[in-house]
Amino acid sequence: MLFNTWTFLGFLAATFTAYHFLPWPDRHRIWWQIGLLTVASYVFYAWHTPWLVIILAASTWINAYVTLRLVRPGSPLLERKKWVTFAIMANLAVLIFFKYASLVVGTFLPRTWWSHWGFDLTQIPLPVGISFFTFQGISLVVDVYRNPSVVLSHGTDVPSSEFVVRCSDREYREPRTRNQEHSPSGLLFKVAFFKAFFPQLVAGPIVKAREFMHQIGAKSLASIDWDDAVKKLILGFFLKMVVADNLRETTAWLHSPEFVGKSGVTLLAMLYAFSFQIFADFAGYSLIAMGLARLFGYQLPINFNFPYVSQSITEFWRRWHISLSTWLREYLYIPLGGNRKGPIRTYLNLIIVMLLGGLWHGAAWSFMVWGGAHGTLLAIERLLGVKTDSAERQHFRVSNFIISAFRIFLIFNLVSFLWLFFQLPHFKDAVHYLKWLVLWKRGGTSPQILYAVAVFGLPVVAYHVWGLLRPRYWSPFALRSPRLSARMINAVYAVLLFLIVTNSGNPGAFIYFQF
Repeated sequence: MLFNTWTFLGFLAATFTAYHFLPWPDRHRIWWQIGLLTVASYVFYAWHTPWLVIILAASTWINAYVTLRLVRPGSPLLERKKWVTFAIMANLAVLIFFKYASLVVGTFLPRTWWSHWGFDLTQIPLPVGISFFTFQGISLVVDVYRNPSVVLSHGTDVPSSEFVVRCSDREYREPRTRNQEHSPSGLLFKVAFFKAFFPQLVAGPIVKAREFMHQIGAKSLASIDWDDAVKKLILGFFLKMVVADNLRETTAWLHSPEFVGKSGVTLLAMLYAFSFQIFADFAGYSLIAMGLARLFGYQLPINFNFPYVSQSITEFWRRWHISLSTWLREYLYIPLGGNRKGPIRTYLNLIIVMLLGGLWHGAAWSFMVWGGAHGTLLAIERLLGVKTDSAERQHFRVSNFIISAFRIFLIFNLVSFLWLFFQLPHFKDAVHYLKWLVLWKRGGTSPQILYAVAVFGLPVVAYHVWGLLRPRYWSPFALRSPRLSARMINAVYAVLLFLIVTNSGNPGAFIYFQF
């Protein structure tokens, strides 16, 4: 079920009404509410392909069972290590089978070895969102292994920064108090809800257990931050429906052999169009997910922070798909040794993590090339000591404007060229495209493509300029004139809502659904 459909609007209205307005018993309100959202999430996930719920349910059961084993009082360290290892391997096994079996079989095994089995191993269907809820399951068992209290409290506002590792190096002792939330059935309900919560189920953000579990509790209309929810929904739907969906018609030409023979200007314009599109599409989804979660009293982590104003690749990954980059850092880069084992090992760890991050995006060698390129650039920046502290933006000076603008332009172009491996997953097609771009054929420029890039790319540029200048110019103004600034912001959102109604493109699936 797509967010940008009338079917979803009806689903949302029914779920929201039942969630907030049915006379749930006060004593068990939390269980009725999370039960309703869990069932609704399964309906949402199974809407077009019902059999997918089997995979989600199996993944949930594995993670829930291991979670119960990890919070069992008196569990020795060795047993806890065995269970968390089993859960990680089980999660990865499901992901590898459905996502990478076709790549491995098609690359390394002759067709004659497996063709007689009666089915094509290179055509195994990819369940929507499997990469996201698999990583989410791994974060759950690892966080609970480190600190069982992650799942032994609910309805609090304890910030994730207060998360501490308490039980990964010793026997776990039972808390002094026990209630229904600590019972096996209670934990099962919470884990099932955490894994299936529909706003972030199919394309993130990747939510960690310690960021979400403490929020689980009875909710009411008073717990909704309406201003934040509505603004995130409007901006998210604008980026998706007006920007990304209109640019999708332009980037449809960015496939082989459609791009062959086109002029250099057209090829470059299509590349920028896809760069704008993938940002608007994915950032739009993340904002919609955050807004929807707010409607049910939950807060999801920010996933994008104006990534196209980055002055280095390192900074880009602090701003782009933040939930993935932090997941890779906490659950892969740091366990590999991070930067604690010397510079050579640090560079190697960066490249390995980004190679695997690229492979996470898709079962094609072009994704590994994309990840390897980013990892190599990260290593080079660390070797050269490139620093782009975001605090420097607070001390913006005209004297360094040219340098900053050049660095932003350079990083944006590097990132945009590497996006080519997303749109063209066959490596040979990406190489072919680059050859045509280098040849730079003159003439035959498509005015429709240039017009679409200029018109629908402008909001992405304006959005990032706003993010760049807001701390320096807008925030002081907002403090001096809060009413006027609020009216101006509301007027902008009203315009965005009007454009959603009048200028939306043909609706299409979100790009990250395929990952």
